[in-house]
Amino acid sequence: MIKSKENITINGVDLAEHLTDANDFYYDYFIVNSVSGRGIIGEENEIISVEKMDGAHASYSRTPVRYLVVTITAKGKDENSLHKKIERLDDLMPRGKDLVITFADEVDREYYGRLSDVQGEFLSNIIYRAVLTFICPDPYKYGQEKELNFTDDSIIIDNKGTATAKPIFELTAKKKSTFAMISNGDEQYNLIGQPADDDVQVVDSRTSVLYENGSTIGDWQVATSQMIDETRMPKIDGAMGTDGAGIRASSYGTGNNLHGPAVFKEINPIQDFEIETTFDINSRREIESWRMGINFLDENLNMLGHIGIKDNNRNYKRRVPLARYGPYRGGGVENGNLIGDRDKVDDARDLTLFYLRAKREGKKFSFFIGEWKSQRYVREWSANYIDVNNEYGGKLKYITLYIAKYADRPSPSRLRINSVEVFELATVQQDQTPYIIYPGDVVTFDHVNDDVLLNGELSKDTFFGDFFELNKGVNTLTVSPSDTFDAQVKFRERWR
Repeated sequence: MIKSKENITINGVDLAEHLTDANDFYYDYFIVNSVSGRGIIGEENEIISVEKMDGAHASYSRTPVRYLVVTITAKGKDENSLHKKIERLDDLMPRGKDLVITFADEVDREYYGRLSDVQGEFLSNIIYRAVLTFICPDPYKYGQEKELNFTDDSIIIDNKGTATAKPIFELTAKKKSTFAMISNGDEQYNLIGQPADDDVQVVDSRTSVLYENGSTIGDWQVATSQMIDETRMPKIDGAMGTDGAGIRASSYGTGNNLHGPAVFKEINPIQDFEIETTFDINSRREIESWRMGINFLDENLNMLGHIGIKDNNRNYKRRVPLARYGPYRGGGVENGNLIGDRDKVDDARDLTLFYLRAKREGKKFSFFIGEWKSQRYVREWSANYIDVNNEYGGKLKYITLYIAKYADRPSPSRLRINSVEVFELATVQQDQTPYIIYPGDVVTFDHVNDDVLLNGELSKDTFFGDFFELNKGVNTLTVSPSDTFDAQVKFRERWR
């Protein structure tokens, strides 16, 4: 195999290794002949001429896009093998997507570009030469991501790149707080929430009234058919238990339709509420069909609503998010199913983690379901409903959990409710400042995507300040309030 010092890697695939079929490079090889575009790039400057003035005013300057021009030569044992080699090369460069491009003599730098132009010719029946042009809309090259932890609410960062860097800050709360702030000492800051004045009362806008992670699931009672969607799950059977990490079905029982355990817990009735839960699913086979969820009912056992996830097709690894107000009355939005079958995801990943939330404030029901991966939601569903006629305004008293599978289908490896928590919501008065952050919450100030996230979801709290960049050289950053967060910063140094 011939391997040039400038050999190129695209999306982690070394082209020379991938496209050379034999060690005898006399008959078969792939060579990078030359690369241009990796040196110093110029600036585009706009100038304004002024009458009777020598020279001109500089209006602004900008760094243009970068072009990487790569000349390659490929040889095959015969015509057929050469054409297949070209097809494999083409497959490594998907269109419409940024490619991660690195070179053998610059392994600690990454470029991001897209294939723009190809000028190719066959030098013979078994030799192909081409000039590949990649356009890099982001002209910078990047180093590996760095992760640094704050010490005593502050950190000093030495940005060794030749350009500014865009940071991502993650603040994990150790205690309750009315706000979260990052500042860089140059009058630039990020702030969500509101610092409380001395003469203003700080209040809890929500109070936990029920928390279950499986450790006390034995104290829950077996649910009645009235406490579940009886037409959807006609048989309560089996037993609910724990695996030490959450709530699992110890057994599903038997039945010709959906069947499995369902349990309930009674709380002191509350008017405004919020229910949060996470579902951890490992379902690897298409034939597995199942359903898991939470129903919530009022003092008179009237169904207030439901949240859940299901797989209702033996031909797909399907995930269907479910959110409904009121009792089950059939399919469709007109029957209260705000999130449901139309939102299905087929050919889902085997392992999927979902966060689900149901909330009622006054007459407003709001639902959110998000699929969680790599510290972010990769899919989100949300919906609201105003109960104008107050049909579902009874106080919340009963919480029902169920996990079921269909007929005699094989059981998934894992259907687990990691935890469920119920909060009573309080109305915040004009002279009060509410806590918006609680222990374990993660606030993310993402200066790459210009996002502010709370637990992976776009924050609804007012954002103040500006998204800023780390200057070249030394940067001093501080997190507030003091002794409230475990803070971390991630960034990638950049070079022109």
